Amino acid sequence: DETDDLKGFKGKQKRRKGATKTIPDHLLPKVTIVGRPNVGKSALFNRLVGGNRAIVVDEPGVTRDRLYGRSFWGDHEFVVVDTGGVLNVSKSQANVMEDLAISTTIGMDGISLLSREAAVARMPSMIERQATAAVEEASVIIFLVDGQAGLMAADVEIADWLRKSYSSKYIVLAVNKCESPRKGVMQASEFWSLGFSPIPISALSGTGTGELLDLVCSGLKKTEDVENMDEEENYVPSIAIVGRPNVGKSSILNSLLGEDRTIVSPISGTTRDAIDTEFVGPDGQKFRLIDTAGIRRRASVASSGSTTEALSVNRAFRAIRRSDVVALVIEAMACITEQDTRIAERIEKEGKGCLIVVNKWDTIPNKNQQTATYYEQDVREKMRMLDWAPIVYSTAITGQSVEKVIVAASTVEKERARRLSTAILNQVIREAIAFKPPPRTR
Repeated sequence: DETDDLKGFKGKQKRRKGATKTIPDHLLPKVTIVGRPNVGKSALFNRLVGGNRAIVVDEPGVTRDRLYGRSFWGDHEFVVVDTGGVLNVSKSQANVMEDLAISTTIGMDGISLLSREAAVARMPSMIERQATAAVEEASVIIFLVDGQAGLMAADVEIADWLRKSYSSKYIVLAVNKCESPRKGVMQASEFWSLGFSPIPISALSGTGTGELLDLVCSGLKKTEDVENMDEEENYVPSIAIVGRPNVGKSSILNSLLGEDRTIVSPISGTTRDAIDTEFVGPDGQKFRLIDTAGIRRRASVASSGSTTEALSVNRAFRAIRRSDVVALVIEAMACITEQDTRIAERIEKEGKGCLIVVNKWDTIPNKNQQTATYYEQDVREKMRMLDWAPIVYSTAITGQSVEKVIVAASTVEKERARRLSTAILNQVIREAIAFKPPPRTR
């Protein structure tokens, strides 16, 4: 019965959540969801991790980067990985796209039409590389297909790819969009030819997801086995990387990690979801880095009519809210724009620790010893609400001074967590009253 299935699903997750210790994400096994575009991977991801972490829109190609989320089932704890649709293009087309050169210049206005077309052409292969990286690190692979659309040529290609390249991994074939349990069995039967045992599910209603997780967990180690590998983790501060589109947020993240964790492209709006990644600083301190979509003016988002962009901006604001420290990235040549100031006001309103990252510092011509001083004066003048925030000058594409972002963020986080004694607070109040005594009458 569908109702009993959902009750069992929630019950198993609640029991595990109440008993679990906090284990670092990198020690947990990975469960990667793969499939062609628009089969419901992000919807299933949201169902398994709980909430609306991934953007779900009825159009292909919405998910681009790898998106991670923790999930619980019985005695198991694991990380679910959402990926973009694979095999959007043929392998021959992908090879041609890799040969296309992309010449990036200052901001979107400096990108030639040819470079922009090349970037658009390369996007599918870049998404596919992200999905491949997720499959390689997976302990279990959920191969998702569309029961309503039926068996497609791309499904056969993906099945062959998984069988040839990842035969040693535990693979579960899930047939999504089987809303009716009775019809679902018939819909799933078409996919036996792929060489895996199909299980009908509905990511939308939750039908069959309990059985799916039972199969997934049969290929995983128990969480107790993982717990013995490491001590319980302490609190990990979160750093959200935010700013306008195309200021270099994803480049900063990739430079810090030393890998292509997120897709970097001169196309504005490349990043869509808020991407969480664990990171260990040079002093051994752990952080959770959150890459976000570029935040445009509200009027620009509304006039574009893009539901995806509106959801992306909403995710970015939520990332600010759930972070401890925010790294506000601005573009050096653009200096401080009105939208930069609006984002700064949002950070100040949320009461978050903050640092300002002036990226693409190499694009400033004829720099001298006074350049940074003059630039800081301009930043302080236009962002008075953040006049206390430290400023870091970096060039993410070369890695110049990017490590200073983490050093500054660590300092901000420690200052934010500092507690003042009653004596100090009383002294501050006395000095404030002495400077400006309150009126004698109301």
